[in-house]
Amino acid sequence: MKQIKIGQLMETSGVKFGTSGARGLVESMTDEVCYSYTAAFLQHLEQNGELNRGSAVAIAGDLRPSTARILTACAAAIADLGYQPINCGRIASPAIACYGLEQMIPSLMVTGSHIPDDRNGIKFNKAGGEILKEDEHRIRHQEITLPTGKFTTDGRLSAPPALPPQQPDANDNYRQRYLDFFPQDCLEGVRVGLYEHSSVVRDAMHDVLSALGASVTRLGRTDTFTPVDTEAIRPEDIELARQWAKEHDFDCIVSADGDGDRPLISDEGGNWLRGDIAGILCARYLGARTVATPVSSNSAVEKSGYFSRVIRTRIGSPYVIAAMNEALTSDTGPVVGYEANGGFLTGSDIQQENRILKALPTRDAIIAILGVILLARRENSTIAGLLEQLPQRFTASDRIKAFPTELSRSRLAWLYPDNDEELARNRIETLFSAHFGKVASINNTDGLRITFEHGGVVHLRPSGNAPELRCYNEADSQQQVEAMQKTCMAILGEWKKD
Repeated sequence: MKQIKIGQLMETSGVKFGTSGARGLVESMTDEVCYSYTAAFLQHLEQNGELNRGSAVAIAGDLRPSTARILTACAAAIADLGYQPINCGRIASPAIACYGLEQMIPSLMVTGSHIPDDRNGIKFNKAGGEILKEDEHRIRHQEITLPTGKFTTDGRLSAPPALPPQQPDANDNYRQRYLDFFPQDCLEGVRVGLYEHSSVVRDAMHDVLSALGASVTRLGRTDTFTPVDTEAIRPEDIELARQWAKEHDFDCIVSADGDGDRPLISDEGGNWLRGDIAGILCARYLGARTVATPVSSNSAVEKSGYFSRVIRTRIGSPYVIAAMNEALTSDTGPVVGYEANGGFLTGSDIQQENRILKALPTRDAIIAILGVILLARRENSTIAGLLEQLPQRFTASDRIKAFPTELSRSRLAWLYPDNDEELARNRIETLFSAHFGKVASINNTDGLRITFEHGGVVHLRPSGNAPELRCYNEADSQQQVEAMQKTCMAILGEWKKD
């Protein structure tokens, strides 16, 4: 028998927890590491009284080359601990989470989301939804026992088991969720371009849009994994959308990231909407009264006046979920949340006429896409027209890659030393003032969000799931925010070298 302390394994393997699960290089996510994390997750649920021996645990994955092997390791852990793995196949993250909620069973999703395919990850969901930060803390402190002879010296399963036969219920139920809620033929006459690339949700998205009456043209499908990041859209994806818009008479082009929880939505000109703008529009369509969203999201959500309450959180779906849960104890009316990446969460059931959309407190791409399109229909507007109705605050985001998390944290700690705001202002202005002027305020809720006297914003934050330093900008015009973003990237690129 081999004893494994999960906290130590995270350090030695380099596979650490980010948002709602673990991520790392594929070569570091050995069978032994993935088995151990799954076992620790289940052991944590046992200790909390949230799991009984013999219960089912649902598993699914994205379309990365490494996903099948990791799913096998996770299924082996589930079976060895006395549970029944249910193989839901290659489906979207919100689909497997929704299935777990319906069946009241834990689930896990093997995915690296939007990051390149030399990396992967595992998202964990309890029967009641995503693991939160307190769950992550307790999983870190688990100690598990590996069966003797289970793994080779290089961490591979000695005798990899076959995955159980794939069952379709989870994906079928996920698609039906939208067909039961939205009126039949509500998208009749809408022309949609579907940028499929390698997103695992592409077929489900096509089925839902088509079944609701849209005319859907499938675009850009590939069997090679494409790392589409909805917060840092690749130049080639910007150009593709604009070219497709010129070639076709689309009302919009839609897509999602690798695991289908973050949407991409364009206007009729092929211009991609920022995820936090899509979130505002979807929340408005659903009649939300309370909205939870991270501190990095566009301030148009407050300025619009659409919502009774806006709660600002740290960045990451666990914080948004915690804020929605808190709001549900006191707020009336629909409670929703969204992230700057566009992932949309419903904290409460949504009712329209006699139809109910059950709460799904995890990031979802399809609901955001449908909400934006249907708001445009209801307002007798184009998507571009909806954007013109919003307060004009523009955002942009990018990241410096290969910027280790600890280096990011040390740089930000130097920039904003504890209990010395005067020194912080001096250092920030030394770094940025030649370009952006004087500092008006500093918010350190999550990273550093710096507002300058001219109204522009620079928000710096280490990524929670990749070795990247992210930079979010906000300003009063598209031209200004693009100029700020370009300048910040140049400054931070040099900052990394110092």
